[in-house]
Amino acid sequence: MGPSSGGRAWPQLAFAAVFGAFMGVVALGFILPIHWAEATAERWSREHPGFLLLVTATVPALGGLACGLINRLLTLSLRGHGVSMVLYAVARLQSRLPIRLALRQWLASTASIVTGGSSGPEGPIVTIGATLGSNAGVLAKQDREMVTTLVGAGAAAGIAAVFNAPIAGVFFALEVLLRDFSLRTLAPIVVASVLASATTQSLIGSRRPLFGVSPDVMETMRGLLTIGAAPAFVILGIACGLIGVIFIRSLRAAESLTEHSRVPKPLRPAIGGLALGLLGAGYIAASMKFGGSGMPVFMGNGYSLIERVTDPAFFTMSLGAAGESSGGQLGLVILVWLCLKIIATCLTLGSGGSGGLFAPGLVMGGLTGAAFGIAVKATGLLPQATPAHFALVGMAGAVAAMMHAPLSGILLVYELTQDYSLILPLMLTATVSTLVARGLERESVYTAELAVQGVRLGLRGDTSLLRRLTVRDVTLGPGVFVRPYDTADRLLILSERTSVEDFIVIGDDERYIGVIGGNELRVALIYREALNLLQVSEIMRTDAPTLTNADSLDIALERFNAGSVGALAVVDARGRVEGVLTRERLMRRYHEELERDA
Repeated sequence: MGPSSGGRAWPQLAFAAVFGAFMGVVALGFILPIHWAEATAERWSREHPGFLLLVTATVPALGGLACGLINRLLTLSLRGHGVSMVLYAVARLQSRLPIRLALRQWLASTASIVTGGSSGPEGPIVTIGATLGSNAGVLAKQDREMVTTLVGAGAAAGIAAVFNAPIAGVFFALEVLLRDFSLRTLAPIVVASVLASATTQSLIGSRRPLFGVSPDVMETMRGLLTIGAAPAFVILGIACGLIGVIFIRSLRAAESLTEHSRVPKPLRPAIGGLALGLLGAGYIAASMKFGGSGMPVFMGNGYSLIERVTDPAFFTMSLGAAGESSGGQLGLVILVWLCLKIIATCLTLGSGGSGGLFAPGLVMGGLTGAAFGIAVKATGLLPQATPAHFALVGMAGAVAAMMHAPLSGILLVYELTQDYSLILPLMLTATVSTLVARGLERESVYTAELAVQGVRLGLRGDTSLLRRLTVRDVTLGPGVFVRPYDTADRLLILSERTSVEDFIVIGDDERYIGVIGGNELRVALIYREALNLLQVSEIMRTDAPTLTNADSLDIALERFNAGSVGALAVVDARGRVEGVLTRERLMRRYHEELERDA
């Protein structure tokens, strides 16, 4: 946002502020009915335990059926889950999102979540916010860049309102959706995110997010990351990275299986819901044999499970005085919960159900960290740490691994806990988990759906790749050289022999003089009968730019455009030609770098 754009920056910021406050109200309208339905279902399950098995087995199928019918009535040409649709629109549709996408996500996600589907409300509110931002920008006749920025602002505002995490909302929009950290984009998104969070917290009269983290877990967090503890968090990062990859591939396999099935599309979420319900009923039946009761922990958004594993008192009561044997049993139970959560989420979303991946990701990370923390506690190496500490850090690790977004994972959990002493373990674990996940699985849980459609996402600031590459990073072509006194018919012979249209003109001292491009050659062919009389010096261009090995590729691309040629000579300090850079070679090197950075 430079000086030239300063005049319109303030109206855009004011627009973003109003939109952010509006999104705070929208988020409450979406979330509160879900909370009410979940609380009602929980109370009903306690009051009517005899019907719990029947309800668990059937209700998810009904929710899936409702979800399928809603999707059928509100058809879209876009494919994928909500956030993937937003990414596709930003990449291919000039950030234009149909308003029915917001309505569909609202209704279908509500139907899926309140009936026990393993998904969360955060992904849908991101999609709803992005869609409303897109349409608000179009209605206000904003330019394409501002419409895209408002897409990010809506998504950031949604996360900020739901989690009371405005910083995480900003970085999710910049890191995952827009991939653009320019000031012109940053400022409106920050304003919208802050106003959304402030509006929501003012209306509900509380600073708590959707789910709370026990304050007890913070009492012994100080000084947790030391040199001695660092390897434990590195290992946790590796574990979270592996869990992220397992989940991404499992979800992709479930989606592929569903896509190739012969079941009518509107019925597919119902089949997934039925499978989930039967799994839940089996879990309840097995739990009853051991004196357990209540809804299956892997169904629904899983926030109650997160609160359980981030509370030190849970481990104190569960482990008791039995020591390592009790710890092993609890660790095994937590790993079973983890596996069931992965399966439940794949059944819900892989079958075409609706909902977000934030909540499942946080649950999986919390369970991974808790199981790892039990193992660490058994060793006695970190007596000041509890499994609850590792559960909190694992939440960031799993989210970062699934989304390939370490900053979003770090800041989300940091803002949930609001304790800076946690930031170092979060940074280490989330970074390692992202590196592991990207090393094993190129696509994130969002971009995997786009990759199937042949869509590759780069940075909106992709020129940064060209700036850090120089001409010497590209394998130059040898070039086809001619002299000023050569005749034009020699050009025709060389063109037929080498299949090139661009020739470099050099003098007897081997220094660069000029270039003959395809246009010049075609003009010469008009006078074909006089080619043996026409000299190179009469048709060559001396105004075409040249390059040196030290020039960056963005400069090279600018000179290609300025010179309107397909090849540029690369010269040394004495003006001698070292090789030829073509557009094709430049773009090939650029795509190689893009593949490496993906």
